[in-house]
Amino acid sequence: MTAFTLGEATAIALGRVRAGAGQSAGRATGGTTGAVPGLAVPGLAGVRVRAPARSGAPHPTGAPIRRDSIEAGTFEAHFFVVPAKGEPDRLVRMARAALDAGRRLKRAVRAEARVLSPAEAALTAMTAGAVRVFEALCTLARLNQGRVFPTYDWLAEATALGRATVARGLRALELAGFLVRQRRFKRVGAAAGRAMDSAATGDPGGDPGIGEARSGAPRYAQTSNAYRPLAPVRLLPHLPRWMAPPPLPADAVQRAADRADAVAAMHAGLSCRELAETLVGGSLGRVLAKLGATIDRGAPQRAGCESQNDPQPLLDSKYPRRNGLGLVGRDDDA
Repeated sequence: MTAFTLGEATAIALGRVRAGAGQSAGRATGGTTGAVPGLAVPGLAGVRVRAPARSGAPHPTGAPIRRDSIEAGTFEAHFFVVPAKGEPDRLVRMARAALDAGRRLKRAVRAEARVLSPAEAALTAMTAGAVRVFEALCTLARLNQGRVFPTYDWLAEATALGRATVARGLRALELAGFLVRQRRFKRVGAAAGRAMDSAATGDPGGDPGIGEARSGAPRYAQTSNAYRPLAPVRLLPHLPRWMAPPPLPADAVQRAADRADAVAAMHAGLSCRELAETLVGGSLGRVLAKLGATIDRGAPQRAGCESQNDPQPLLDSKYPRRNGLGLVGRDDDA
């Protein structure tokens, strides 16, 4: 008779349960359990091992798309802007001037040991590779009427830079304000989905119905990002004065102020439900609209309550307390 401790007995039991689950999963998927070939670990035969990322680091979530990605073809009409005549060239000149200003700031930091502001730190992060990448993006914006969505590989080939250098340059441009970047994903087609299912299940036949039901292959894939070149407002004080845009005429400023006042007056006259539907969209807007409708239904009962729109300041409350209660004890003339 063989004696085991409690820990050894528990480990053996868990190993048998996991091994049985792995064999059942292998029979269901045609003999594939997702384990690493040539690696036999007792009790871990049915555990699926995630494939490593391209960089060698494990993917944090295993999701097929990256965070903050939007489906391609759903937002480009509002994202891309056709550049004005000569605007891409002006942006490239601003990027080159920003590179020179950043180099001067670096020399000043080494000589004077000064502390940089966030805008100055973004300016010193500009590199020659970032400017070269920005030139390629501005060229695409001029040729394609503002529709810029190249891949990292295309940018690396067009600029003769490495893929990692292109990625660092894009981050520096985005930090400085020269670029707006939006991640995108696309739907995987039926043929591509069947190919992914065949690779996941080991079935070269690729029955579309059975393959989709057998494996959890993603139906979405990451695609190239969308880019929009911009003039960095935060860096204008550090650039030559001739690069700053001309000030708006006084009548244009007055029209903008009048329009803002009219919009504010319109919003003040809306109910809570209408205000939520006007200012917020999507699922959040629908939820806020329901809450606003509930508040609107209870408004007649609160008609006699004090309104919190444009409250009057309590001017007498600035006096220190002396005698009495409330504002009477704080007022010198009371």
